[in-house]
Amino acid sequence: MLLAALLVVGWLAVGALAMPYPGKLGTVATNDNAAFLPSDAEATRGERLAAGFVDRATLPALVVYARESGVTDADRQRAAADATRFATVPGVVAPLPPPIPSADGKALQVVVPVDNAEGDRTRDVIRDLRQIAGHGDAGQVVVVGGPAGMLGDLIDVFSSIDGPLLLVTLGVVLVILLIVYRSPVLWIIPLLAAGLSYALAALCVYFLAKADVITLNGQAQGILTVLVFGAGTDYALLLIARYREELCRHHDITHAMLAAWRGAAPAIFASGGTVIAGLLCLLLSSLASNQALGPVAAVGIGATLVVMLTFLPALLLLGGRWAFWPRSPYVEHAATVGRLWKPVAHFIARRARLVWALTTLVLIALGFGLTQLGDTRLSQSELFTNRTDSVVAQEVIDRHYPGGLGSPVTIFPLAGAADSVVAAARGVPGVVSVRTVQAGDPNATGPDAGPGSSGGPPKVVDGRVQLQATLRAPADSAEAEQTVRELRVAVHRVPDADAVVGGSTAINVDTTDASNRDRNVIIPVVLGVIAVILALLLRALLAPILLILTVVLSFLATLGLCAFLFRYAFGFPGVDASFPLFAFVFLVALGIDYNIFLMSRVREESVRKGTRSGVLRGLVVTGGVITSAGFVLAATFSALAVLPLVILIELGLAVALGVLLDTIVVRSLLVPALTYDIGPAVWWPSRLSRVPNHPGGER
Repeated sequence: MLLAALLVVGWLAVGALAMPYPGKLGTVATNDNAAFLPSDAEATRGERLAAGFVDRATLPALVVYARESGVTDADRQRAAADATRFATVPGVVAPLPPPIPSADGKALQVVVPVDNAEGDRTRDVIRDLRQIAGHGDAGQVVVVGGPAGMLGDLIDVFSSIDGPLLLVTLGVVLVILLIVYRSPVLWIIPLLAAGLSYALAALCVYFLAKADVITLNGQAQGILTVLVFGAGTDYALLLIARYREELCRHHDITHAMLAAWRGAAPAIFASGGTVIAGLLCLLLSSLASNQALGPVAAVGIGATLVVMLTFLPALLLLGGRWAFWPRSPYVEHAATVGRLWKPVAHFIARRARLVWALTTLVLIALGFGLTQLGDTRLSQSELFTNRTDSVVAQEVIDRHYPGGLGSPVTIFPLAGAADSVVAAARGVPGVVSVRTVQAGDPNATGPDAGPGSSGGPPKVVDGRVQLQATLRAPADSAEAEQTVRELRVAVHRVPDADAVVGGSTAINVDTTDASNRDRNVIIPVVLGVIAVILALLLRALLAPILLILTVVLSFLATLGLCAFLFRYAFGFPGVDASFPLFAFVFLVALGIDYNIFLMSRVREESVRKGTRSGVLRGLVVTGGVITSAGFVLAATFSALAVLPLVILIELGLAVALGVLLDTIVVRSLLVPALTYDIGPAVWWPSRLSRVPNHPGGER
């Protein structure tokens, strides 16, 4: 007991030190898409070349003044006056180009270059621009958007992670713990341990990101929050359930805790190790954003494991039986353990083959929904569930201007082949105009007011010139991406040009291609790593293969179900290119947890009672806790819905549905029925596979 008290005091001191750091994570986060590109991507080369043509790299904010009855002289004067004021905003690179009228005479557009070095301070620059521009008078629409406006809105969303998302996650976990334990005391212990895990994870991630060891972005920050609370509460539920079970066997609480720790710790450690290994496979990604998520989430799980296997047992030991009040467990309560799951176990014993066959068919049927998944891409204006100013601005721009105006495609050929590259680029369908950046151009990244060049000498940097191509389609659309692909083919064919195509649309193209490559490489590696861990844990080969197959089947069924919901219930236009990979890593890594919790206990019972009796006993004693854990994890990932980002809502919904499928169907029915039907052979080639069932093992 003295050791337990010292552990609690020590951990509380660590918690007090770490408590401020969850609120500081946003200060070390990076949300610039270009910063996450593969180093060898063509768009990355374009970004490096573009830096040589400007004193400071900029990201354009687009301020649009639109009037359906036609722009007035007062509108022109207002836009010009606002442009003068925009130039004085800290973070804006002056001088600004004059306002650009639309061909239909109904809109004016001011391009405001924002210093790219501002990073997350872009949000403050956009706020200042919006305050200056206002909302327009009667009949006029004034909005601020463009790439910088979109980034500012994204940063606004991610800034809410430290507040609403954390509060919702805590509330969800609290409610479920109260329902599960029906105790006014016990819920405090796992929630306190999960909170300490999150604080410790935030502390580690903060200093690693500050030292540039790992990269943190808003998406990884949000996932870290729900992952730590969800997984931490799961581990706590498993240990507390085993402790309650052992209190019904031992009069001494210390002996009960030691038995519970010995029984639950290997499964918890294997579960956490599996999740960490699966997440670290993201380091194989060619996208730095994916590489960032893996270590950030792995650090969170690592911190959770340490806390749950040290601080939580110490708290439970200090609490003793009274922590479970008013349902304190004693030895005479042993017969009540798992009584709710005994009918399920008896049904599986009678109809094992029918159960696993029907559940498999149901999961396969759900998997056919993958045909409804839709595009694996989302334009920037489709990222939000609400109509932010940047989304409204893009809609106005699309009505009155060529879609790519303000976000041109940049081409960097060798100077001697520039004319040939210009001709090749103008011949690509979807390209409206091409201009050459000239020496002394005060806004080298500005838009093209019309076709061609004004005739000044081109600016030459390291033997290359910069061309800017304006596309007809919006810069973040599928049409624009296809135009960039065709543009690259055209300019790459020009002899001795060594042309490099970059810009925001090219970044989207290269990101999509890298995501597709990552999916094909990482998914097989994750499956292999998890199979090895399961083989070591279960000391068998057949059982891990079967478990992997059931989780993959569950993953496909989840995606099929999500496809229907995304399209017909929520009306989402598609999924982000990274969605299938992220959904797979989280669903497989977390879904296999419940199979680990079940099968590790089944093996333990099989050694004593035989395989078929071990399956039934394992299901009975773990059914309640694993189901509770599944609902906790599903609910915590559902909390991502408080963020108005389609990507995170889709991921949260997919993980929640997948975890529930794993908990209710796969772990409760499919795996036990399949294992029961196969019998001792499931442990092949270990010695346990050759041990016959004990008499009466069929029941």
